[in-house]
Amino acid sequence: MSDQSTDLRESVRLRYAAAALQVTQGASACCGSGTACCGPEPVDVDDIFGSTLYPADARDTLPAEALAASLGCGNPTAVAELRAGERVLDLGSGGGIDVLLSARRVGPSGKAYGLDMTEEMLALAVANAEKAGVANAEFLKGAIEAVPLPANTIDVVISNCVINLSVDKAAVFAETFRVLRPGGRIGVSDVVADDTLTPAQRAERGDYVGCIAGALSFAEYREGLEAAGFVDVEVTPTHAVAIGMHSAIVRAVKPTATA
Repeated sequence: MSDQSTDLRESVRLRYAAAALQVTQGASACCGSGTACCGPEPVDVDDIFGSTLYPADARDTLPAEALAASLGCGNPTAVAELRAGERVLDLGSGGGIDVLLSARRVGPSGKAYGLDMTEEMLALAVANAEKAGVANAEFLKGAIEAVPLPANTIDVVISNCVINLSVDKAAVFAETFRVLRPGGRIGVSDVVADDTLTPAQRAERGDYVGCIAGALSFAEYREGLEAAGFVDVEVTPTHAVAIGMHSAIVRAVKPTATA
């Protein structure tokens, strides 16, 4: 991994560690010296990010700490249309809001995994699961580019405004494809850029909306998923997060094995 990629990953890790500590300790923390703070307070503005994107009846079932730590750009548990008995993996699970909601949707016969690289967020997520009384959730430490689960074991992969932060999105798509069973699907909320924006223009807008590093364009997202082997790829914008950048619903399917 290049020095630049390592620096970007560390910036993301520090940002989410600061957000977790702000929730658990009430501390004011930022993800970099000499820059504008990009913790949960600045990000969760104008109903663009955060727990306000979930319906009230869903929010009412969760610990306050899970809501406070929500920094996503959508509601992937609704996007994925989860069913009882399914096994779900949340990439970049943070404080656990989507894992807890997924665990309840799939019921006792199903299971929800959360994967995160940040110790502070994992600790917060485990505490939130205990407070919520959710027994069919498990949180794993690791990178979304190298998922610590066996191949062909997951029914649905979800993620909430995290893949855009990855320094190696091709690896994320490949790992997602690997862990999904044949016929499995993804239901992701993510930040996506207009095809007309240059990488430099995306970076400028990313800084404005809060530490978004390297969002793919609509065409690049579709091409990346198809290159990994997915079919029935859909990338549908839902609301703007900056000029030319959108929260989007991303759906795709891993083909069923054929003889």
